Amino acid sequence: MFSGNTNLKEVQQIRPLENSKDLDPLIEKIGNSKYVLLGEASHGTHEYYTWRAEISKRLIEEKGFSFIAVEGDWPDCFKINRWIKDLPDASNSIVEVLKEFRRWPTWMWANWEIAAFADWLKTHNNSLEFDKKVGFYGLDVYSLWESMETIVKYLEKEDPETAALARQTADCFEPYRENDSYVTAYRGLKQKCRNEVVQLLKEVRQRTDQYENEPEAGLNAELNSLVLKNAEKYYEAMAQFDHSSWNVRDNHMVETLNTLMDYHGKDAKVIVWEHNTHIGDARATDMAASGLHNVGQLVRQQHKKDGVVLVGFGSYEGSVVAGEFWGAPMEKMELPRAIDGSIEKMLHTLGAENKLLVFEEGSELNKRLKEKIGHRAVGVVYDPHRERGNYVPSKTAKRYDAFLYLDKTQGLHPLHFKPDGSKTPDTYPFGI
Repeated sequence: MFSGNTNLKEVQQIRPLENSKDLDPLIEKIGNSKYVLLGEASHGTHEYYTWRAEISKRLIEEKGFSFIAVEGDWPDCFKINRWIKDLPDASNSIVEVLKEFRRWPTWMWANWEIAAFADWLKTHNNSLEFDKKVGFYGLDVYSLWESMETIVKYLEKEDPETAALARQTADCFEPYRENDSYVTAYRGLKQKCRNEVVQLLKEVRQRTDQYENEPEAGLNAELNSLVLKNAEKYYEAMAQFDHSSWNVRDNHMVETLNTLMDYHGKDAKVIVWEHNTHIGDARATDMAASGLHNVGQLVRQQHKKDGVVLVGFGSYEGSVVAGEFWGAPMEKMELPRAIDGSIEKMLHTLGAENKLLVFEEGSELNKRLKEKIGHRAVGVVYDPHRERGNYVPSKTAKRYDAFLYLDKTQGLHPLHFKPDGSKTPDTYPFGI
C-alpha cells in the first residue's frame, strides 16, 4: 500500500515534545500568522484535545488570538461562548452547558477536556473588556432544527416583521422533523420554501445592526440564518448520493469562519480545531483526485497573505472513544499499532517518544516527506479490526506546516449521558 522507505534518522527538524516549552519552534513558525488550524487524527483522543488547548493558550496569551472556531454546531458552541464571556442568561457551570450537547456523537465536545479548557478561557476573559474577550464558536452546518428554533424565538422578541418570515420558513420544514433525517426534509421541500431560507438570511443580514440589544446578538442571528441557507445546499448534495456534500459542508465552514473574522475586525486572529481531514490541505491527499477540497486548502488559497499555519496530529497506538456504528453507544476502543509504511510507524521506529515536526521549505525533512505515505484517520464510527482502510495517502510536508506525533494516546473522558436519539448517517458521510 505504502512504500515506507523514507529514512528520517538524524533529520534536525524532528524535535522532542514533552511539555509546553517544547512548542517554541511551532510558536516561532506561526509568527504573525492570523490563521492557525489545529487538527486531530480522531474525535476521541485525550492528548489531541489537551495539546491543542496548550497551543491555543500560548497563542492567546503570547500573540493575542481573538477566538477559537471548531468543528461543532453553531447553537451549542455559542452556549460555550456565552458562558466563557459571562453573557446574560449563561448557565451556572460549564458542565450544565456541555450537557446540552445532545446530538450524537455527544462525546466530541461534551467531555472533561473541553470543560477544563473552557474554564481556563473564562478565567482568562474575566479581567478583560468585552471586545477583548476570547470567543468560542461552531463552524458546522448540521444544526437545522436548533438554528431554526433559536432564530424564530429571537426574532419574535426583537424583530416581529422578520420573525414572520422565519416562522414561515420553519413551517416548511416542520412536517419532516419527526423523521430526524435532513435528506428526507430536503426532498420534501418545495422550491418556495428553499427560496424563503435564502430570503431570511438576506433580511437578517440587513438588520443585524438592530439586534445588538445584548453583545453578539446580531452575530448569533446572522450565523443561525447562514446555517439554514447552506443546509439547503447540503441537503441537495446529500440527495445526490455522492461526495459533493463534503465540499458544501467545508465551504460552509469557511464562509462561517470568514464571517467571524469580518465581525472581529481587521486585526482578528483565529485558531481552528477540526479533524485532520478538514484542516490538512486536500491537495496533498487523494481527495483532490475525487474533486474534493477542504477547509485547510480553502483557507490557504483565500488568506495566504495573512499567514496560514496548518498543524496535523497523529499517534502510534493506545485507545480511542468511538462507536461501532452510527448512533451506537460510545466505547473506549483499542487503537492498534500503526501499520508498516505509515508516517506513524515511521516516527515510532525513531523512538517511543512524542515528537514535533516543523516543515520549512527546502529543509531535509520536507525532502524526505514529499511523497505520499499512509496517515491514519479515525472517525466517530470505528472498527479497529479493519484498520488498514483508515489510512489516507498524504504528502505530509505539503499537507501540513507542522505535525505533532504522540506515540501512545488514550481515549478522552466524556461526560456520561445519552444523546437524544441518533441522526441518520447522512450528517457525517465520512464519519469525520
